[in-house]
Amino acid sequence: MKNELNIRRPSVAGQFYPDDPRQLRELISGFQIAAPAEKQQALGCILPHAGYIYSGRVAAKTLAQVNIRDIVVLLGPNHSGIGPDFSLMPEGYWRTPFGDIEIDSGLSGLFLGSSKYLHADYSAHLEEHSLEVELPLLQYFRKDFKIVPITIKADGLDSLKALADDLAGVITRHGLLNSIMFIASSDMTHYEPQQVAKKKDALAIKAMLSLNEDKLERTVRRSAISMCGFAPVAVLLRAARLLGAKRGRLIKYQTSGEESGDMSSVVGYAGITIT
Repeated sequence: MKNELNIRRPSVAGQFYPDDPRQLRELISGFQIAAPAEKQQALGCILPHAGYIYSGRVAAKTLAQVNIRDIVVLLGPNHSGIGPDFSLMPEGYWRTPFGDIEIDSGLSGLFLGSSKYLHADYSAHLEEHSLEVELPLLQYFRKDFKIVPITIKADGLDSLKALADDLAGVITRHGLLNSIMFIASSDMTHYEPQQVAKKKDALAIKAMLSLNEDKLERTVRRSAISMCGFAPVAVLLRAARLLGAKRGRLIKYQTSGEESGDMSSVVGYAGITIT
């Protein structure tokens, strides 16, 4: 029997995406995403986390390209500032309009026991949308998977690298490589004109496709790119590379202006697979 105290209830259902499961399914299916003949065996994806009318098509098209694995390690920015720098919700369920998703408490325990950076914490997750919005999209493409949700507030590259090393080490030592994938949640440039955003985001995307977190950090800093999920993406890039990833692929890029028609102040969205 589920402990109701360990259920993380939706925070932005009815705002970022429909809270009615039928309407939610219709919205996602309305993106008309065709699955490829052969899906990628991806170690990770980078997905946006805005309202579905703006970024849902990017995220859905990206997820349609990959085989979603048994356990999804979710890495997202901490927008609220609540909780520790690295917060892992260790057990329980996350509820969406499509149903409950179980946290893999065993893997959560292994991560917590192997990294001095991670802290077992619920508070950082309660109102944070960056991980929540990915879940219904994941459920649309696969019903039966577990998650390990991690939010990141710190942005020092040394600690991000160390966390990536810790996560990859657990996966390697316990022979979990074929069972796990990472999702890093990030929007790109925020509230700049369309052409400025596209130019800046192209630089960051090039760095991400190189699977080089150092290059990404330099690019974001030098070009003042307001990419809210730099930290989780940096962890993904390093962890995936340590686990054998060789290639990043841009699946789709667009801005909010392409949906709203307002090109004067846009947010950029990129969907990338890591294989």
